[in-house]
Amino acid sequence: MKRISTGGEFEGKVGYCRAVVAGGWVHIAGTVGQGDTVVEQCRDALRIIHGALRQAGADWQDVVRVTYMLPDRTEFEPCWPILAATFGDHPPAATMIECGLIDPKYRIEIEVTALLPA
Repeated sequence: MKRISTGGEFEGKVGYCRAVVAGGWVHIAGTVGQGDTVVEQCRDALRIIHGALRQAGADWQDVVRVTYMLPDRTEFEPCWPILAATFGDHPPAATMIECGLIDPKYRIEIEVTALLPA
């Protein structure tokens, strides 16, 4: 098992790491990004997730599952073009959940699971 830490603000406070690689799978924790808008936060969260995927030996085409969590579901649609461009011809199974996040300044949290390439 391999644990990947990115030094995020909540990793030490809550007691988790950004990603865990186990049994051929990459499990990336719910990730928030910085920015003033949901679109900026979405892009930044994807940047952080991509870094963890690369450290694990995977990339976007290896993602099999993604969960989007937003406090306001009406803010999801502006993110759709970014998400479609990110996953391109390899879209994962996906779920969007409307829920509260750890801090009201966050507009979106993204969690992914990927299968390491053979």
